[in-house]
Amino acid sequence: MDLLIIGGGPAGLSAAIRAKEEGLENVRILERNTHLGGILNQCIHHGFGLHIFKEELTGPEYAQRLIDRAVELGVEFELNTMVTDLSSERMVTYVSRTGAKQVQANAIILGMGCRERTRGALGIPGDRGRGVYSAGTAQALVNMKGIMPGKRVVILGSGDIGLIMARRMTLEGAEVLGVYELMPHSSGLKRNIAQCLDDYGIPLHLSHTVTRIVGRKWLEGVYVAPVDESRAPIYKEEQFISCDTLLLSVGLLPENELSKKAGVQLSAKTGGAIVTSDLSTNVPGIFSCGNVLHVHDLADDVTMEAYRAGTAAANFIRNGGKTETKKTIEVQPGAGVSYVSPNFVRENEDAELLFRSNGVYTNATISVYDGDRLIKSAKKRIVIPAEMEKFKINTEGMRSCVVKVEGGK
Repeated sequence: MDLLIIGGGPAGLSAAIRAKEEGLENVRILERNTHLGGILNQCIHHGFGLHIFKEELTGPEYAQRLIDRAVELGVEFELNTMVTDLSSERMVTYVSRTGAKQVQANAIILGMGCRERTRGALGIPGDRGRGVYSAGTAQALVNMKGIMPGKRVVILGSGDIGLIMARRMTLEGAEVLGVYELMPHSSGLKRNIAQCLDDYGIPLHLSHTVTRIVGRKWLEGVYVAPVDESRAPIYKEEQFISCDTLLLSVGLLPENELSKKAGVQLSAKTGGAIVTSDLSTNVPGIFSCGNVLHVHDLADDVTMEAYRAGTAAANFIRNGGKTETKKTIEVQPGAGVSYVSPNFVRENEDAELLFRSNGVYTNATISVYDGDRLIKSAKKRIVIPAEMEKFKINTEGMRSCVVKVEGGK
């Protein structure tokens, strides 16, 4: 097998498409679900495809465009297939309806996506009655199964899925009582705050959290409270809200259990692989892209990143498994920056750096330095953690690379 791709969402499909366009004969996707498309299948709202397809699509429409192209190019698919092991020698073990199998691949692309952080991960005290859902689970119930979780809804966290579900639940007749966000700024895109909350009069309470859940059999309500500068709840200002549904939109975690088994080095900040600009990991022949690498805002960005991974995997196979010999330069987050991807760039190349700020900056300056030498800078009116920034540089003559964001807070 030339190329094996784990995950049939937008990252896996896009990587497969580009690898086939690069001339690879044998490209196969392993997908654990019954359909290709990943999370896109439950995202029935518009807003996808503006950059890739130059038109506004729903999630399922975007996925179908990728699926149709992959089928046209002859990409192989195995659905209902769970990968259970991955070795550093690129041996993949998986289980499907026909039993357990092992396949040796010349290259692997990791495209497993991410999962939602759960109530258990948050450690919210209180009862464990029914009515507490992750926002993505609620989205699947409403959009794919026609099941309403409840009628009086509180949302914890202002991630994009939570914001979108605030609108969706409202349109389906539920009353969304409020969105409560621990941080002093939203973790969702500004357009989603405007279109999903402001347009429907749904309040957003920043620097607030849920302190306790009430309801032994069914959810009866939650206590909420503001938090201080250290994000500790101010219990004397705690309030009870009667509700039957609590949706959690409190972050996404890259699905990197298989990556660990293969010996792929992971970033402590993102939870994704540490990669070079061609999306290669420290394990030769294993590449990572999409939300399993770091959480993206837009499916279009996932596709563009996966195209690079598909090209890199094809080049790796064509070169007989030989890796790029150019010197690598570590990319480090400086002041105002939470993380940067990729973690390494190669000398004398055009590279695109993707990063998030660690706070809200107004009248901001984005800068890239090589030591004390300024390589490139740009002005931006506002930079926020919820929106991933992109910055293109040329690495000619560089020995180090630090990305900084400066401005008013």
